[in-house]
Amino acid sequence: MRHLLSAADLDRDTALAVLDTAERMAAVQTREVKKLPPLRGRTVVNLFFEDSTRTRSSFEIAGKWLSADVINVSAKGSSVSKGESLRDTALTVTAMGVDALVVRHPASGAVDRIAGWVDCAVVNAGDGTHEHPTQALLDAYTLRRRLGGVGAPADLDGRHVAIVGDITHSRVARSNVLLLRTLGARVTIVAPPTLMPSGVASWPCETSWDLDAVLSGKAFGDVDAVMMLRVQRERMSGGYFPDEREYATLYGLSPRRLDLLGDEVPVLHPGPMNRGLEISSTAADSGRSAVLDQVQAGVSVRMAVLYRLLAGADEVVV
Repeated sequence: MRHLLSAADLDRDTALAVLDTAERMAAVQTREVKKLPPLRGRTVVNLFFEDSTRTRSSFEIAGKWLSADVINVSAKGSSVSKGESLRDTALTVTAMGVDALVVRHPASGAVDRIAGWVDCAVVNAGDGTHEHPTQALLDAYTLRRRLGGVGAPADLDGRHVAIVGDITHSRVARSNVLLLRTLGARVTIVAPPTLMPSGVASWPCETSWDLDAVLSGKAFGDVDAVMMLRVQRERMSGGYFPDEREYATLYGLSPRRLDLLGDEVPVLHPGPMNRGLEISSTAADSGRSAVLDQVQAGVSVRMAVLYRLLAGADEVVV
């Protein structure tokens, strides 16, 4: 891999190779000394133009556990706040001898533009409402473990995953649909009509407005996993639904809807969660919730991505 800009950059073999590398990287989290030497002498810059807790922290930990020098740069503390252009900022940072840029930006397509300007590896950590490929990878990693087991990850071929919520504003949904289909899974996205993106008919998935029919298996067959998405109110400029109570009633994962699922069906959420809106506390805190598993997986997966971009070896000594 040269860059990781989109889940579409990954064919099945490459995606599985990253996930298998992440399995081996996960062993580091159980050690007293959490360090591996492969990226010693390499420099990774986390260039974040949007606020983030999970993504930036996990990339920082991933780089440090691989012995890279990691620098965090945010827009609020950079020359961007003084009017510097995105291109000048990217070129200035990489001129210092950077080996990889991990970029989050509020504009869709911005990270792809940066990759065309710089000579180092670039990882898309989320660009607008476009994509978030490492989130899709860690979600797939979590699903393989939840549906199979630690050390015996399940094949996602033929599995049915429902993705529910604010699809229009979700880069996570787009990346997950692409990656899960690459891995052989069936995907159904569920949302009110106002939160279904334009052009969704061309996506490689089924669509539905009826959450109860999907969760009960009446619409497209039994589901093997459910991913709830955050309602991104900060990106909404108009009335996408009448009020929060109606949204929670029609599209929230309530205790009643949780009971529609099989006991072994995991519930995922990329976070942060709006409890009581898209997901109830009962569902978020149940034994079926894989939310904290996803957070933990984020470090392993991002270690694997940085390793394969910067070290390039297929065999990982852990």
